[in-house]
Amino acid sequence: MASLTVCITCPFAMFALFLASLAIVWYLAAAALQARYWSEFDAPRSVLLCAWMGVAFQAGYLVAHVQAVGGFDLGFLHTAALVAWVVVLLILVVAMTKPVAKLGLVMFPLAALMLGLDLALVDPKQTLSVLDWAMTTHILTSVLAFALISLAALQALLLAFQDQQLKSHPPKRFVRSLPSLQAMESLLFQILVAGVLLLSVSLVTGFVFVEDLFVQHLIHKTVLSIFAWLLFIGLLLGRWHYGWRGQTALLWVLSGFVLLLLAYFGSRFVLEWVLRRQL
Repeated sequence: MASLTVCITCPFAMFALFLASLAIVWYLAAAALQARYWSEFDAPRSVLLCAWMGVAFQAGYLVAHVQAVGGFDLGFLHTAALVAWVVVLLILVVAMTKPVAKLGLVMFPLAALMLGLDLALVDPKQTLSVLDWAMTTHILTSVLAFALISLAALQALLLAFQDQQLKSHPPKRFVRSLPSLQAMESLLFQILVAGVLLLSVSLVTGFVFVEDLFVQHLIHKTVLSIFAWLLFIGLLLGRWHYGWRGQTALLWVLSGFVLLLLAYFGSRFVLEWVLRRQL
C-alpha cells in the first residue's frame, strides 16, 4: 500500500484502496470459476460477470488514484497493472463475439497479481507526472497497442498448444472445447492487425509529440519499438504473400512481443527496481 501512503489522509486514497481490493477479489473469483469450467466451450456468465466487476472496480481505482496523488503514475508496476487491466477489458469485449474467454485463465490472476503488487510496492514520489493532451494520446495508444499485442501473444501460445496436442495426443477435453485451428489462427491475425495499427499510431505520435525521442533514456524504447513494428509488418506481409502460419507465425509474434516488453518495461524496471535500490 505504499503507493497511497503519502496521502492516506485523503478520502480518495482510502477509496482507491477499497476499490482496488474489491477488484482483486473479483479477478480471483473469475479465475477460480474459469479454472473450474476450463473444459467448457463458452465461459459461463458467472466468469464473465466476475471479470467485468473486477474491471469496473479497477477503473474506479485508477480514477480515484489519480485524484488521490494528484497526477498520473507512470511507474513500472502501476503501468503493468494498467496494461493487465486493458488486456482483461479487451478479452471481455472481444469475448462477446469471439472465443477468447479462455485467455482469462492467465489474465484474470495476472491482473490481480499486478494490482496487488502495485498497491504494495509502488513509490509515488518517483513516478508522478502531469501530462498534456499530446503526451496522453501517445501514452494511451502505446498502452492499447501493447495490450492488444499481449493478447495476440497469448492467443499464439494457446494456438501452438492446441496444434501440438492435436498432433501428438488424442484430443483432451480442454482442446476439444477450443474452436478449430483455422478459426483460432484467423482470430490471432485479426488481433495482431489491430495491435499493429495502434502501434503505428503510437510511433507516429511519439515522433510528433515527444521531444528528443532519441535521448539516452528513450532511445532503447524507440529502437526496440521500431524493430518490433518491422517484425509484425514482416509477419503480416508473409501471411499475405506466402501464407505463413503455425510455428513461423508463433515465432514472429513472440519475438515482436518480447521486443515490445523490453521496450516498454525493460529500462523502467532497471531504473526503478535495480539501480535505485543500489544507491
